[in-house]
Amino acid sequence: MSLTNRILIAMVTGILMGSLLNVLLNASGLAESLRQFIDTYLVYGLFDVMGRIFIATLKLLVVPLVLVSLICGSSSLGDSARMGPIAIKTIGFYLATTAIAITVALLVAVVVSPGANVELAGEANFEVAAAPPLTDVLVNIFPSNPVKAMADGNMLQIIVFALLFGYAISHAGEPGQRVAGFFRDTEAVIMKMVAILMELAPYGVFALLAKLFAEMGIGAIMDLAAYFLTVLGVLIFHALFVYSALLKSLAGLSPRIMLEKMRPVWAFAFSTASSGATLPVTLRTVERRLGVHNSVAGFTVPLGSTINMDGTAIMQGVATVFIAQVYGVELSLVAYATVILTATLASIGTAAVPGVGLVTLALVLEQAGLPVEGIALIIGVDRLLDMVRTMVNVTGDATVAVIVANSENQLDKQVYLNPKADLDAA
Repeated sequence: MSLTNRILIAMVTGILMGSLLNVLLNASGLAESLRQFIDTYLVYGLFDVMGRIFIATLKLLVVPLVLVSLICGSSSLGDSARMGPIAIKTIGFYLATTAIAITVALLVAVVVSPGANVELAGEANFEVAAAPPLTDVLVNIFPSNPVKAMADGNMLQIIVFALLFGYAISHAGEPGQRVAGFFRDTEAVIMKMVAILMELAPYGVFALLAKLFAEMGIGAIMDLAAYFLTVLGVLIFHALFVYSALLKSLAGLSPRIMLEKMRPVWAFAFSTASSGATLPVTLRTVERRLGVHNSVAGFTVPLGSTINMDGTAIMQGVATVFIAQVYGVELSLVAYATVILTATLASIGTAAVPGVGLVTLALVLEQAGLPVEGIALIIGVDRLLDMVRTMVNVTGDATVAVIVANSENQLDKQVYLNPKADLDAA
């Protein structure tokens, strides 16, 4: 059985197992000893430990993989003077798709009106840390201590250091070539570690989903069905149609091929709800299965996991309209434009970790003049939506990588068109 099918089976089994355990835990006639066993030893024992170990091993690979991939990519581009154009194209596409995502989300939310018939249940409270000034965000992109940046997992600082280091390698002559060879060998070893980890993925996926659905159950969706389905619908539309249209029009490639090859990446993204934790799998798939040369993939994919947050932008757009309707606030065209601009800029530097969308949503609500306390209304279903929007984010990373690589003649179309390319990874 292929790894993709094993992961999909693990996902379905984990959801069913978690939902069953949730029903048992909330059953009135369940013996207290059995309830304690399920809660203590299964949900917060076995499943919790397995899930956390799986996430930890994924995160283990993120920093070395980003560092080494970017150094290899930038060192190979250093002499070709293409690094600047590739960076401009990549960032431009990421910002453009984010702006499209939130614009579509706002339009659909206004038409559907998910918050029109929702009543406030008491006083909602939500505390959020103050967002740093934009000037600080820009300054903090540049590392003063690269070792500390790697220890803290500060992806933007790691990216800047790796690009500078790779560029220096390409201009250091023979010593640079020796160092470049070392990093290419290191990258091969790290990618092998990714392959080993992917074989254990079904067990980690099962544990993560079993614990999550045991905690919240399927019933949590019903309380905010209109909001949940609106966000979910826009996420699916953006992933399947917007990205497909861009890929077909700008690269002339079949979107169906890419979407089929992204299935294992989606499984990781859905289970972890983190673009950063999914990064090793995304990068391997983009290079080995979609045929993007490392010089492009090593730059676009790590950068995308940091600044490409289309799924988060969609949630913010729908949530803004939802909260405005619940509180009876009329938003002007200027307010909508402010939301689009703020959400697009807020995606840059957003940490690729679960739940961070709620923090940036607070910034968007403040700019639109809406009560931040309204975030408490959507917390119940945000974890599930976070899992789906992470799938959208990684799809955007792969789409932009393919488009940029094609424009730079750095795409192996034979690999892209081959359904069995690197099949051991799928």
